[in-house]
Amino acid sequence: MTPSLYIDGEWTRGSGTRAAPVFDPATGASIGEVPFAEKADLDRALEAAERGFRLWRDKSAFDRSAIIRKAASLLRDRHEMVAAAISREMGKPIVEARLEAVIAADHIDWNAEEGRRAYGRVIPGRGPDITQTVLKEPVGPVAGFSPWNFPVTQLVRKIAAALAAGCSIIAKAPEETPTSTMELVRCFADAGVPAGVVNLVFGVPAEISEYLIPSPVIRKVSFTGSVPVGRHLGALAARHVKRATMELGGHAPFIVDGDVDAGKVASLAVAMKFRNAGQVCASPTRFLVHERVFDSFVEDFVARSAALKVGPGLSPESQMGALAHGRRPDAVEAFVQDARDQGATVRAGGRRLGNEGYFYAPTVLTHVPLDARIMNDEPFGPVAVINPVASLDEAINEANRLPYGLSAYAFAKSLEAADRIASEVQAGTISLNHFGLAMPETPFGGIKDSGWGSEGGVEGLQAYLQDKFVTRKRAA
Repeated sequence: MTPSLYIDGEWTRGSGTRAAPVFDPATGASIGEVPFAEKADLDRALEAAERGFRLWRDKSAFDRSAIIRKAASLLRDRHEMVAAAISREMGKPIVEARLEAVIAADHIDWNAEEGRRAYGRVIPGRGPDITQTVLKEPVGPVAGFSPWNFPVTQLVRKIAAALAAGCSIIAKAPEETPTSTMELVRCFADAGVPAGVVNLVFGVPAEISEYLIPSPVIRKVSFTGSVPVGRHLGALAARHVKRATMELGGHAPFIVDGDVDAGKVASLAVAMKFRNAGQVCASPTRFLVHERVFDSFVEDFVARSAALKVGPGLSPESQMGALAHGRRPDAVEAFVQDARDQGATVRAGGRRLGNEGYFYAPTVLTHVPLDARIMNDEPFGPVAVINPVASLDEAINEANRLPYGLSAYAFAKSLEAADRIASEVQAGTISLNHFGLAMPETPFGGIKDSGWGSEGGVEGLQAYLQDKFVTRKRAA
């Protein structure tokens, strides 16, 4: 399939000639190209989104829900094709890609149902002839910007919530992974979403964001990506008085208290760390392990990490795929070398793999000084840092040391320890004694430099609705 833009109900190559190559991370070879939207295409998308919004908002929530749910059904029917596109263009193992496609359908279903229940409320008046109501209305056309690491589930959160609330959307999807996002949008189009309600564009990120966000058509911005870009887009949205949801980077602590079964925790920790080759904003990065169980935890973690089978994402035997593009191995290698130079111990990995593609070995570093880059900047790759701590106080202090606050994990048998972690660790999402984040029905978002607002759950849907208060007195 040739990647295309989707504007006003039509698939198009756009008005210009600019395009970018799309690469297979497993080989480094070009497997196609994606067209770039020009200003004329963005103008057309803005006109379509404005027209589509007026049409879509006037449909009943019940009718909108039926169409959106059909899109979920189509995605489930097509999930193998979508998963193959994710794996081929992004590099993750096909098993993970299938899960991403299925969970994306769950997100659509949940928003379709919750959109029918976006109720306002009645406030008792101070007189018998006073009626006071709060109405929930769609905020308007949305500009949504999504990343390459979860090309379908990150984009679907924006599209499904916007449509469930009654908004239209212009989705700027990642150029690295165009095909799976096209197939997602095709599900909505084939389900009967009217022309103009969903629009899909690719192009130079800065050009598109700086053109769409100031437009008077756009009333809401949703961005998932890095902290520096999020700061810029958040400021741009604020300058034009636009609502914004910003889901930005993290540097998630993973606290292991001294009373747990270190082997069992290490088994789950390896799966969480190397999912998607660590290219996850909520990926655990700083493992803070009580010194009583440190040696056993490290031994088990290293053995399991070294045993992971790394290979092409489309190979059913692969447990970890390639990094998404050619810049990532260089970045990861720089983090590891800096840690080495600072005195860290490399217990596993620490090297590139193979002669083609963007593979990097699952890597484990221990005893990493706090001034090493990897202890302060998000590595976004298959590198686990494991340091001993003498107490829960030390672990919590380290967890809160950085300006990030997206996600945190902890394992502790003590209820007192779990309660302290839940109340004292500064993160927008915390998972205790299991991995339970980013479900359709739960909010996902960060605090501090990791952004503001949530996607998912009723909180995510409310971000696409605005409140209108109406007070009325019966006529005399």
